[in-house]
Amino acid sequence: KFRLYPTTEQQQYFAGAFGCSRWFWNYSLNLCQETYKATGKGLSRGAIQGLLPQLKSEYPWLKKGAYSQSLQVVALNLSVAYQNFFEKKAGFPSFKSKHGRQSVSYPQNVKVGEKSIKLPIIGEVNCKIHRTFDGTVKTVTVSKNPDGKYFASILVDDGIPSVETTQKGKAIGLDVGLIDFCVTSDGSKYVNPQHLKRHSRNLKRKQQKLSRQQKGSNTRHKARRLVAKVHSRIKRVREDFLHKLSRKIVNENQVIAVENLNVKGMVRNHCIAKSISDAGWGMFGTMLKYKAEKEGKIYVEVDRFFPSSKTCNNCLHKVSEMSLDVRHWDCPSCKSRNDRDVNAAKNIRDEALRFLALGISATASGGNVSRGGKISVLSDAVPCESGSPRHSGTPLDGG
Repeated sequence: KFRLYPTTEQQQYFAGAFGCSRWFWNYSLNLCQETYKATGKGLSRGAIQGLLPQLKSEYPWLKKGAYSQSLQVVALNLSVAYQNFFEKKAGFPSFKSKHGRQSVSYPQNVKVGEKSIKLPIIGEVNCKIHRTFDGTVKTVTVSKNPDGKYFASILVDDGIPSVETTQKGKAIGLDVGLIDFCVTSDGSKYVNPQHLKRHSRNLKRKQQKLSRQQKGSNTRHKARRLVAKVHSRIKRVREDFLHKLSRKIVNENQVIAVENLNVKGMVRNHCIAKSISDAGWGMFGTMLKYKAEKEGKIYVEVDRFFPSSKTCNNCLHKVSEMSLDVRHWDCPSCKSRNDRDVNAAKNIRDEALRFLALGISATASGGNVSRGGKISVLSDAVPCESGSPRHSGTPLDGG
C-alpha cells in the first residue's frame, strides 16, 4: 500500500472514476435485490457484466468516466460479496455512499515505477514507493480516505509456494483484555494503549466545531475533513501497535493459541462497547493468523466457553464462580497463587496443544479450531510487567 499524490486534474478524474464505480455497484446491487424478490434467484457475475454495454449507451458519462475493466471488477466484487454473505463470512452487501471511503480498481495495464504508478487513461501518478516487491502485478486499487489522502494497494503474485507448517517449536497462549491488551502464557503483559481515549479531547473539540457549521456550507466541509483526519490518525496508531505486537509474537513462537471471542456480541454491552471496539481484538487475531500462515506457523483458536480463567493451571481444579474484579485467586486444591490473566493464557496454550497432539480440529465445547527469523523491535508494545519468569514454552515434539 503506497501513498499517492495526484495533481488537481488527476483528482478530478479519480472523482469521476469513483462515482462511476459506486453508481454501477449500487445499480447492480439494487437490481439483484429486485430480481430476487421477483424470481427468487439472484444475478450471476456474467449477467451483471452483460449490463454494461446497454448502460454505457444509455449513460454516456459511464463510458467516459471510468476505465472499462474497472467496471468489470465491480461485478466481480459484488459476486464475491454475495458469496461471502452466503458462506457467513461477512454481512449482506450494502449500498455505497459518496461521503465515505472511495475506491476504483485497475486489473491490467498498470506499471509501477520508482516514483510513480502508470494507470490507464490517467497516466503516471506521483507515488511514494517506500518498499520494493518481486512478482507480477495483478490488480491496483486506488482509494481515497475521508481525510482526503489517496493510496494505491497493489496485489502481487510472488510465485512463492506456501510454507509447510510444522509443530516443532515454542508454543504460547494469549489472553486479551481491556486493562492489559494482551497477556501471554510466559507472564508478559502489554498495556492497552487506549488510542481513542488519548485523542478524545481533540476529537471532541473538532466534532463540536463541526456541529456548529451550517449544513451544505464550505466551512462544514472543512470541519468534516478535520474530524476525519483525527479518526484517520487513531486508525493508523492502532494498526501500528497491532502490527508490531503481532509481528513480535509470530517471530518468537511456533504455535500461537488465542481464545475465540464473540466480539460482535460483546459490543452490545453499551458500558464497554467503545473500549472493546477501540482495542481491536478482531483485527489483532486476523493479523496473527495471516502472519503465522505465511511463516509456516500454527494459529489455533480455543473455544470461547472453555473455562480458562476458572481452572487452575497447576492441578486443573475448576472453581464454580469467579467475578471479574478478582485478579488473583488461591486454588483451594493445591494452594497455589494464580494471576487470573496469566493462568488463563497458560490454560489456552495447554488446551491448544492438547488438540494438536490428538490431531483433531474441534474444541472442548464443539467449536472449530483454525490452524494455521528476525525479531522486530517493538517500541509501542513493550512488556510492562512480568508475572512469572520466562521459559522456553512447551515443545510439541516432547509429548
